Amino acid sequence: MMLPRISARPSPAAAVAWDETHCPLCGHVDADCIQEAQDPTPAEGDGLWFAVVQCRHCSLRYTNPRPDAACIGRFYPGDYKPHRRPRKMDADRPSSWWGRLSGRSVERRGELPWEGPPGRLLDFGCGGGSFLKRMADRGWQVTGLDAAVGAVREVQESLGLTALVGSLPHEDLAPASFEVVTMWHSLEHVHDPLAILAEAYRLLTPGGKLIVACPNIDSWPFRWFGPAWFGLDLPRHLVHFTPKTLTDAMESSGFRVESVRPIRHGDWLRSSAKLAMKKGTANLWQRPLAWKPMAKFAAWLTYLAGQSDCMIAVARRP
Repeated sequence: MMLPRISARPSPAAAVAWDETHCPLCGHVDADCIQEAQDPTPAEGDGLWFAVVQCRHCSLRYTNPRPDAACIGRFYPGDYKPHRRPRKMDADRPSSWWGRLSGRSVERRGELPWEGPPGRLLDFGCGGGSFLKRMADRGWQVTGLDAAVGAVREVQESLGLTALVGSLPHEDLAPASFEVVTMWHSLEHVHDPLAILAEAYRLLTPGGKLIVACPNIDSWPFRWFGPAWFGLDLPRHLVHFTPKTLTDAMESSGFRVESVRPIRHGDWLRSSAKLAMKKGTANLWQRPLAWKPMAKFAAWLTYLAGQSDCMIAVARRP
């Protein structure tokens, strides 16, 4: 499946082509609406409303109806944060033992669950390339892939790293050409996640690993904030995984799942609280979560309870 190139936003007046989809995991069309929410970052004016439904057969939650693959690009703002490289790269140092124990985010830090020497790595949805740069500095042969033309150009010109425009499958990527494939908050953006996972399986060498980080909709923060939850991000997030449905998707693509564990994100709770306050829906106990120390404490509690709103899965190609 090829995603459209995200370069320039079409005219807001252009009609949206809607895709009424079957379940992206099991193919059934029997689902219940569980949440409606507004686009939190519209190009102009009030954002459109979208629905999240849950399949009655496999329990996958997904956006339906949704913009089709030809027009989803117009819903990505020109300053979409994941497409930008940070002005200042974080120092390339491992997390402390306390950070690992307490579930601090290890995403993009370069701490891969890989036992061998550095090899070849594909980062699907590479954005501004900060993770690619960190891994290249550690001796990995890296390739980035992203639908955002501007982000790919930045990786190529500013970082001097290999990056491709598009999605999977990609004509420039050969089978069994990577030891590791990473997907940092990108799998939830695609229309057909099983096709993406199947292609990742094909690109990995036997014994290679797939690492996926994505929001966890089966979490306390989603229950607390509902339509204001940061991890919802409609309509850019098309699939809303739980630990079970993410495991099911990876296993159905041939992977052997080694672990699915929570990651704590205090900034996500702060963003959710701020959005709820902006919408006027925040209650008295949610408002303090906009304060950084309180958000960090609450994120720690959700992690201890196994209810964090972010997760990371590691799977191996047999």
